[in-house]
Amino acid sequence: MTSGKGGVGKTNISVNLACLLARAGKRVVLLDADLGLANVDVLLGLTPEKNLFHLFQEGAELADILMPTPHGFSILPAASGVGEMLELHTGQKLDLLESMDSMDDRVDFLIVDTGAGINENVLYFNLAVQERLLVLTPEPTSLTDAYALIKVLKAEHGVERFRVLVNMARTPEAAREVYAKLHAACDHFLSGVSLDLAGVVPFDPGVRAAVVRQTPFAVLDPQGPAATALAAVARKVTSWKGATQLDGNIKFFWKKLLFQN
Repeated sequence: MTSGKGGVGKTNISVNLACLLARAGKRVVLLDADLGLANVDVLLGLTPEKNLFHLFQEGAELADILMPTPHGFSILPAASGVGEMLELHTGQKLDLLESMDSMDDRVDFLIVDTGAGINENVLYFNLAVQERLLVLTPEPTSLTDAYALIKVLKAEHGVERFRVLVNMARTPEAAREVYAKLHAACDHFLSGVSLDLAGVVPFDPGVRAAVVRQTPFAVLDPQGPAATALAAVARKVTSWKGATQLDGNIKFFWKKLLFQN
């Protein structure tokens, strides 16, 4: 999962998508890749004893960090408020890749919840995956920042394929309009970029209540508008096929389908 700006619900979508995939019988790990401002654990009401800081700075093993949740999936938590995590150096990136490879046969889906924006870590994780699920909302700033992220990945790294999820849409028309504008801008200015609308999650007051209770909305209100819409996206995800030719500078992050929210 990725986004051009914060506040679009990317992490919440990541958590609930992990929950829904796990409910469908998939083995899921959610990597909190917002390394310096992590909040996956907060949304789940969990307090990890260790996180990726301990992997990079204290020699911990990935198995020491991997934390099961009550919802059938596991998380790899990151640190919050730790400056050393804001930019990974090359050795740390390679360490993470090697650690991930050891889990290959035990996971069906790895969801990578990136930070927002276009900093080095965000770009790194976008390059490291086969599927990019770009979350945006029907707001001008969200649209502008989503386009900026696509532009950087296309112009500087040759990434051309994106899936789009419109979140917090007040109406279906608003969702279609923002997607159409993003598609038109990419078609006009970024030749070769492919955008696929993966789904629309409507505005749902129950989502806020779930955040306050630190429980996935797919658990708290499984028949609610947001959970129902995201369940349809989860069904699509299980049918996605990995890219036959990997793009980007990092050719393999995992040997199974990887995607970002």
